[in-house]
Amino acid sequence: MKTTDTPPAAPARRPAPVTRATAPAAKEKSSEGQVLNVFSHGVLIIWAILVVMPLLWAVMASFKTDDSILSTPWELPDKLHFENWSRAWSQAHMSDYFFNTVVVVGCSLVGTLLLGSMAAYVLARFDFPGNRFVYFLFIGGMSFPIILALVPLFFVMNNMALLDTRHGLILVYIAYSLPFTVFFLTSFFRTLPTSVAEAAMLDGASHTRTFFQVMLPMAKPGLISVGIFNFLGQWNQYMLPTVLNTDPNQRVLSQGLVELANSQGYKGDWSGLFAGLVMAMLPVLGAYIVFQRQVVAGLTAGAVK
Repeated sequence: MKTTDTPPAAPARRPAPVTRATAPAAKEKSSEGQVLNVFSHGVLIIWAILVVMPLLWAVMASFKTDDSILSTPWELPDKLHFENWSRAWSQAHMSDYFFNTVVVVGCSLVGTLLLGSMAAYVLARFDFPGNRFVYFLFIGGMSFPIILALVPLFFVMNNMALLDTRHGLILVYIAYSLPFTVFFLTSFFRTLPTSVAEAAMLDGASHTRTFFQVMLPMAKPGLISVGIFNFLGQWNQYMLPTVLNTDPNQRVLSQGLVELANSQGYKGDWSGLFAGLVMAMLPVLGAYIVFQRQVVAGLTAGAVK
């Protein structure tokens, strides 16, 4: 019987020895990464101090007296003077300004998100003649300086009897915020799966029902993100209400703070002014703290399909 010779077993490969040249290279890369990490963290810490310190100083000054603000600006208050807040809220009419701002910004924010999401959904999901033209028209609105539109906007509002009214200012805020909203949400709607909308259409849902009950809930992260950006811009808006809202009874918070600073003259009610400033900052800070995770999720969701 003829037997076949078994081939000799292949020698086991030995791991490549670590040479002296590769070890220093790995150490250099790790050291460079550590240096870069320390440098980036140092820059972030410095930036956080530059941002947080003025806010903390304003809050601290709102509970101090005028003499202590000027004489010892960096010391903690001897006691909390809550009368500064009550004086700013009642005597400086910050309550009226706050109410006007909540009404104007709340209504304009709802209108902006509703109209912007509807326009963005149509531009992202439907092909029709002039689709790209309308899309670039909205983008062109982002690059148009608002200061160039103040004079014609004033005359248009005057001819329509919308000057010094809340609903007129609401319409202007909506028109001012729509370009960015449509630009942001159009890219977001394009990343959503089309199979869900097609399944809803096969089940007999209309376009309106598909949008409001299927696609709009899926776009919740994007709506929250663009809503926060619009809220910050509309809450801190000063130029538009100054030109279009000259009625003292219809002033918003930004106008009220300037009026509070100008009405003091040489008296210098700095404690009341800082109290009013903190009142104007608290809603913005609270909204961002509550929705910060949704903002980050909305910004990153459009980048991953």
